[in-house]
Amino acid sequence: MKYKARVSILAASACTLFAVPASAQFAKAEDAIKYRQSALFVMGQHFGRLGAMAQGKVPFDAKAAQENADVVAAMAKLPWAGFGPGSEKGAPNKAKEDIWLEPEKFKEHADKLVAESAKLAAATKTGTLEGMKSAFGATANTCKSCHDAYRNK
Repeated sequence: MKYKARVSILAASACTLFAVPASAQFAKAEDAIKYRQSALFVMGQHFGRLGAMAQGKVPFDAKAAQENADVVAAMAKLPWAGFGPGSEKGAPNKAKEDIWLEPEKFKEHADKLVAESAKLAAATKTGTLEGMKSAFGATANTCKSCHDAYRNK
């Protein structure tokens, strides 16, 4: 078998392996709900630490800001797998039904959060409060926009 054919088969196999866990990752709706709530909780904790610095409630610490922003950027990629079909019910949650009625719009919000949190992580690498504040505000607005549209109070 030629090298290119082997590489193509290997790449296709890898894609299949990565796709299967995403669709079959949760045996029960409760597991999906716990997963997304946990990912959002951890992200919120680290985002809150950045917010405290941005609002002057705690002193700005460039190293801590960068570490927290890196966690936020990594966590921003995770919760969306927990919003799969059938996970709208099964455990108490604040998700609005519109998530499952408007999956494309919801995905736009998720993608925007991933992008803005990456910008936040990059901004913290400048080591300045001003750079972090600007990116923090944009990321916070992205969170708020999604919560307003898809989260019950």
